[in-house]
Amino acid sequence: MYVRQPGARLTLLYSHGNAADLGQMYELFVELSSHLNVNLMGYDYSGYGQSSGKPSEQNTYADIEAAYRCLIETYGASEENIILYGQSVGSGPTLDLASRLPHLRAVVLHSPISSGLRVMYPVKHTYWFDIYKNIDKVALVKCPVLVIHGTADDVVDCSHGRALWELSKVKYEPLWVKGGNHCNLELYPEYIKHLKKFITAIEKSPPLKDDSPESSGPSDLETGSESMESSRKSTDVRDKSRSSTDHRRSTDRREKPRSSIDRKDKGRKSVDHPDKPRASVDQSDKPRKSIDRAYPYLVFLTLAMHCVTALEG
Repeated sequence: MYVRQPGARLTLLYSHGNAADLGQMYELFVELSSHLNVNLMGYDYSGYGQSSGKPSEQNTYADIEAAYRCLIETYGASEENIILYGQSVGSGPTLDLASRLPHLRAVVLHSPISSGLRVMYPVKHTYWFDIYKNIDKVALVKCPVLVIHGTADDVVDCSHGRALWELSKVKYEPLWVKGGNHCNLELYPEYIKHLKKFITAIEKSPPLKDDSPESSGPSDLETGSESMESSRKSTDVRDKSRSSTDHRRSTDRREKPRSSIDRKDKGRKSVDHPDKPRASVDQSDKPRKSIDRAYPYLVFLTLAMHCVTALEG
């Protein structure tokens, strides 16, 4: 699904979380495109929504590669103007691709995982049977990295986001949403405010070139007349009084954003769905995928945890 924003210079390639598909993400994609003034492409992983195939780690890497090639070859985007956005399990394919693109403009990690095994057990080392080894790939990313994570996340602990931010080569001021859970960060006004600030800073910063020295930190980005703050500074958002919906630990179900994103000027956008009618994208009546399909490896990882306990004990 491609959302075109007239006059936009940057394009966001969004990798959604588990137990979601384009039908659920459609409204959020349209609103993000409008409020951030970016083109936006979303895609479904193999076995999700109307996508064929079966969910697996390697297939998600192939899926994001295909979506990226579509942006380049069909929509005329360039690597220097693409921002990769990965939410939850989507941080896996996002960082895998970002680690292989030397001229990528930026990366956003939303409630990311440091690795699949680390979600279940706080291992100190990376094992061969682990999946989505983001903690080993994030340092290979050459562009600015923004991390957004809720401090009350009971699915993927906030320590995952903090660890990835600490290891990022080009840090951007992170957003630690105090009281934010795994699936409700879009409900906080600071979410869209901080994203806008980030996009503005990225637009004003020059793309990374072969003959230019690699950026050393967020001080290379400027927001208006103010330089970016120290890479060690974080943004703590005070807990909001609004109620949040409880989510089961086994799902990454997304709730529709409400007051935090103003829903105006929707008529300005055009949405392209290559090779499929819009009806096939809006699938609100269809059952969602369970985490078992996104993590067929979890049963094996559970057994492996006992071995890890013995090794690290």
